[in-house]
Amino acid sequence: MEKRWHIRDAPEGKVRQLAEALKIHPALCSILVQRGVETFDEAKYFFRPQLTDLHDPFLMKDMDKAVYRIASAFEKKERILVFGDYDVDGTTAVSCMFRFLQKVYFPETVRFYIPHRYREGYGVSKEGIEYAHTHNITLIIALDCGIKSTDLIVYAKSLGIDFIVCDHHLPDAVLPPAVAILNPKQTDCPYPFKELCGCGVGFKLICALSRHLGLNEEDCFQYLDLVATAIAADIVPITGENRILAYFGVKQVNENPSPGIKALIELSTLQQTVLHINHLVFVIAPRINAAGRMDDARKAVQLFIEDDYAQAIVLAGLLHSDNDDRKEADTSITEEALAMIENNPQLLNRKTTVVYQPHWHKGVVGIVASRLIERFYRPTVVLTSSGEIVAGSARSVPGFNLYEAIHSCRQHLLGYGGHFAAAGMTMLPEQVQAFSSKFESVVAGQIQPHQLIPEIVIDASIVFADIKPAFYRIITQMEPFGPENMRPVFIAKKVTDTGYSKVVKEQHIKFSVKQNNTIITGIGFNMAERFSILKSQQPVDIVFSINENEWNGEKSLQLRVIDFKPTYR
Repeated sequence: MEKRWHIRDAPEGKVRQLAEALKIHPALCSILVQRGVETFDEAKYFFRPQLTDLHDPFLMKDMDKAVYRIASAFEKKERILVFGDYDVDGTTAVSCMFRFLQKVYFPETVRFYIPHRYREGYGVSKEGIEYAHTHNITLIIALDCGIKSTDLIVYAKSLGIDFIVCDHHLPDAVLPPAVAILNPKQTDCPYPFKELCGCGVGFKLICALSRHLGLNEEDCFQYLDLVATAIAADIVPITGENRILAYFGVKQVNENPSPGIKALIELSTLQQTVLHINHLVFVIAPRINAAGRMDDARKAVQLFIEDDYAQAIVLAGLLHSDNDDRKEADTSITEEALAMIENNPQLLNRKTTVVYQPHWHKGVVGIVASRLIERFYRPTVVLTSSGEIVAGSARSVPGFNLYEAIHSCRQHLLGYGGHFAAAGMTMLPEQVQAFSSKFESVVAGQIQPHQLIPEIVIDASIVFADIKPAFYRIITQMEPFGPENMRPVFIAKKVTDTGYSKVVKEQHIKFSVKQNNTIITGIGFNMAERFSILKSQQPVDIVFSINENEWNGEKSLQLRVIDFKPTYR
């Protein structure tokens, strides 16, 4: 698929000033300026994260109310329920809070609750409130959910149950009647950093409680491996406070992980690897998510609150097995959906993808939608049966408001929810065709042609001679990478094949390319069909990131090729 290239730049004056202050390559300074780092002090804050730079938790609106209510519960020996969502952010948040409360309070008076993805759905559930009422619980701490659960929190209040909401999703105009709402995205919340994940908000409550109880502040930091996992999985910006939490969380994952994270690392065969945040995103997080997708997410919490490593290995094995089932379902459904589209010209030539099979597993339809976008790059909805109705997940392409498009199709839906880039919906089976037609009509009328072509954002132009160990060391110090601080992507122009490039495993290109007198190697995955462009000996422009390759104990820098095109003269 042809891709658009967008080469970023930064004001030359700011780049020059930063290069003079830091004495590093101007291309790296350009990337830093693009990311809001413009002075020596800002660079020091960026490159040398410190836990002392975390914000005071009591700056968050209602933090004092939350701490007072929990302290009151301690004094009166009330029963407390820690409630959270079934994804990585929710289960890690519940695990941190549950472990902390069990340590500082009477363990038998604290319970946790994770709603079942299919029986109860997302967020605070009536079943969860009924569970609390049955067990004489009078305080629920909701993590990664609750901000939109006004009616249910009113119901809980009628039963004598108070709520503390720790959430990071955008609030509605009407807020639930909780005794405290911790959410930096409230318009009147003065907390300086707005992009915490749900687990991050819960962590700030733990820090505030620790201070109130006179505990050692460093005791809170034992939860950072789970906080970093939530940050990685929830795709929040890796800037500001998230960068600090992720940096030290990844450090803990490598040096002293909790038994649950350690067990997942061992079963994922990563134990000999120095782990980076991308390992949390692509290896650890899918195993945690698989519990809720394929079975019951309570297993994930049970893993993370387990102190005995032998038992943690058993529980991690259950998540590992769920993930194998998830991968099998994901692969088979994706193959089936691709065949449906490729064998039907009507589906192939649309501006949208809508596919439906009643037997598909509901837990993976969102993943399948993302896979289909990788192939066809257009707003996508994958539907399956859920009892007597049809349920599905939708994913968008960057820049297109998916939620608004689905809102325009509401006459065909029983319910829907989501945001700009992802959504879910339910409908009656007889409405599937009408919804598909309407969705195509709405999207075709709104989407711009360029939004249907993938864009590669390039951070800077360099020459091969720049790619030296010192240059690469500075790139590694920009970690952890993630939204708003992605691994730098470079372009090198007028590059030619040395004659030693080759296709490997019939799919990939092993590059050996030169620019002026500098030769460098690299790998380009799934590019074999474009090998003839490289072998033509005509100059190409090549887009890549830089990584380190180790072979027979020797380390060398290589390119991870993202795209290449003939140089246009």
